[in-house]
Amino acid sequence: MKKEACTTKKLFPELKAPYDSLLQDTLYPWEALPKIKAWIKEVQKSLPEDFNEVKPGVFIHKTVKLYPNVYLGENIILMEDCELRPGAFLRENVFAGAGSVLGNSCEFKNAVLFPHVQTPHYNYVGDSILGEYSHLGAGALTSNVKSDKTLLILHFEDGEIETGLKKFGVILSDHVEVGCQSVLNPGTIIFSHTNIYPLSAVRGIIPGGSIYKDKNTLVKKRGEE
Repeated sequence: MKKEACTTKKLFPELKAPYDSLLQDTLYPWEALPKIKAWIKEVQKSLPEDFNEVKPGVFIHKTVKLYPNVYLGENIILMEDCELRPGAFLRENVFAGAGSVLGNSCEFKNAVLFPHVQTPHYNYVGDSILGEYSHLGAGALTSNVKSDKTLLILHFEDGEIETGLKKFGVILSDHVEVGCQSVLNPGTIIFSHTNIYPLSAVRGIIPGGSIYKDKNTLVKKRGEE
């Protein structure tokens, strides 16, 4: 895949508020990852009265469902009808879109969830952006740091892009399904309406409308050819 295919406009073609203020000025969506902290602080300034500041810098909509034993760290916004299940651990700089599920024993850090994202069971989401209606199966993880701790370099057909990022998890477009116990390696990008088989170790750029079975087997869904 070429560089021009992985622009913000290609991955998120119909940005709405408030996500547009984070992403619309980026050429590539991973450029927004270092800006998440400041962006959340800015969005907090204009939240309506339907939001409660439950502790300094943590705003939750009045319709949010909080189960017992949820941890809310710093600089967080939870939009309408979010559901936080027991053991959800929100460390810092987390924005969860309307109707999202942040589940049992899941951890979040420097992450943006678009509306209706499902992370229900034993997931880790760090330094990542998850598109609308994306879903992580039980135990699916976003790995956000390389084992050698070097900066992420993305490889394309027409060259490389040095991201300058040590911590970069994943970028998921809309309607991505990630199977149980899969690991999404640092810098993984998955386009819309793609399914990842359970127990997969995924890296690189996965095109839309596909079924990822393993690193050697990627097929187009019926009707997507």
